[in-house]
Amino acid sequence: MVRIRHAGRYRSIAMALMRHGFGFMVEELGLYRVLSLPRRLVTQEVQHPSRTLGERIRLVLEDLGPTFVKLGQVASTRSDLLPESIINELVKLQDDVPPFPAETAMNILEQELDQPLSEIFDSFEETPLAAASIGQVHRGVLLGGQPVAIKIQRPGVMRMMSRDLEILRDLTALAERRLGWARQYSLSRMAEEFSRSLMNELDYSQEGRSAERIAQQLEDNKSVYIPAIYWDYSSSRVLTMEFVEGITLNRREALLSRGVNLKDTAERLVDIMLRQIFIDGFFHADPHPGNVMVTDSGKLALIDFGMVGRLSEETRDHLSSLIIALMRKNTEAMVRAILRLGVIPEDADQSALYEDMDRLREEYYDVPFSQVSIGKALNDLFAVARRHRLAIPPDLAMLGKTMLTLEGVVGNLDPSFSIIQMAEPFGRQLVKQRFSSSRLQRKLWGGVAELAESLVELPGQARQLSALISKGRLKVEVGVPELQSLLRKLDRIGNRLSFSIVLLAFSIIMVGLIIGSSLRREPSVLWNFPTVEIGSVVALLMFIWLLYSIFKSGRF
Repeated sequence: MVRIRHAGRYRSIAMALMRHGFGFMVEELGLYRVLSLPRRLVTQEVQHPSRTLGERIRLVLEDLGPTFVKLGQVASTRSDLLPESIINELVKLQDDVPPFPAETAMNILEQELDQPLSEIFDSFEETPLAAASIGQVHRGVLLGGQPVAIKIQRPGVMRMMSRDLEILRDLTALAERRLGWARQYSLSRMAEEFSRSLMNELDYSQEGRSAERIAQQLEDNKSVYIPAIYWDYSSSRVLTMEFVEGITLNRREALLSRGVNLKDTAERLVDIMLRQIFIDGFFHADPHPGNVMVTDSGKLALIDFGMVGRLSEETRDHLSSLIIALMRKNTEAMVRAILRLGVIPEDADQSALYEDMDRLREEYYDVPFSQVSIGKALNDLFAVARRHRLAIPPDLAMLGKTMLTLEGVVGNLDPSFSIIQMAEPFGRQLVKQRFSSSRLQRKLWGGVAELAESLVELPGQARQLSALISKGRLKVEVGVPELQSLLRKLDRIGNRLSFSIVLLAFSIIMVGLIIGSSLRREPSVLWNFPTVEIGSVVALLMFIWLLYSIFKSGRF
């Protein structure tokens, strides 16, 4: 239902959809009636012969402003949900917004930190280093002389994005009620996931905690540097961190002129990222060239932890199995791994899934191992999962985009470098850890503890069940798909069993007659009929029919 207080924004969204050829959606959702839009504008066919569906979606998002641009950027990481043609357009979305005034930035700082700037900073540069849809970054120097980068959230962005996300949830829920394809693709679930990711990015304190967590993970690696967070001068809208001097990895010529070994830099970056992904399960999800730099001391510095990914221990196990199965070109192992990674719908056709995975295996069959793109391979796998409506964990889908970004950075540094060759030892290490004695022992004790807890709760649950039964409130529902087909099969099995028993009894009688005639040394003739001969023929025919029916069923 359209909320009256947001009617103007609903109208803007409807107009943007119609402007780029999606008027049919406005009509099918019934928005033109609620918003009092002329129906001729809705039904008028907008011709965009040179624009693809992905291009028109990107243009709609750009028209609708920062919230929808950020949503598009988040959606570009979900190759398990969206086709490649749309993903390729969404990655083009840029936060192309002008900076807000320095005076506004300083006012926000004083409000958030509850102190005058003169009591915090020795200097504050009014010209921002960078500006985006959510915030902008200024350089400053603390009173103690420490250079810092201060990220300040854009004024009103939280209110604006909360409004747009509320509208998005309303529209997706309306679409699922009215449109079958919207229900099939679970638009509400997609919108909820994107909204949660965006709201996390709006909380700068979460970004600060992510930076510290990754710094702790990598504290033993002396070749990497993570800037420190100054919590006394940070909040949910302000993040003050150590300013890092260095050359970003997109400045290849500057790196070469400084004498930086590009191959060694690529190897160190990949090692850092793979350890985060496979060993720690918490990783920097946006390692584009501007977020990685080589410092004056030769260390690799990672910055901007607004987008991070998390992989559970179980997910990492299945991921390592998937990578090893892909490298060994084992279709059955690939299917097993991807089924364990995703939630399988009840009506999934597993034989069709196997065929798709086999075709994917054949695509990589003749490709040299060193030339396999792990990012593309993951995204290809997720595309198969999307076709079969397997629900892949969002962070795992984000990993595909992260690996593609990493491969792009590494390819620019050293085109001959192969990430998958470095990934293999990590995958094997995870497999060894999965079957290590300490982990098996931990799982065993965890299972015992869970069982003991269930046994302790059993008497209470039994009392609840007894109370429900005594009050007549217990309801039992049994759902069996294709019940009639199942009953027919059971009936056929019962008939076959009965026939087998009759055949057995008949055979026993015939054996008795044969033995009796042998003892009397007289042919067994009843009522002038050769009983043994006729019975043997009948038994043989029954036996042949039984064998035929068993082989025909294909289950023997």
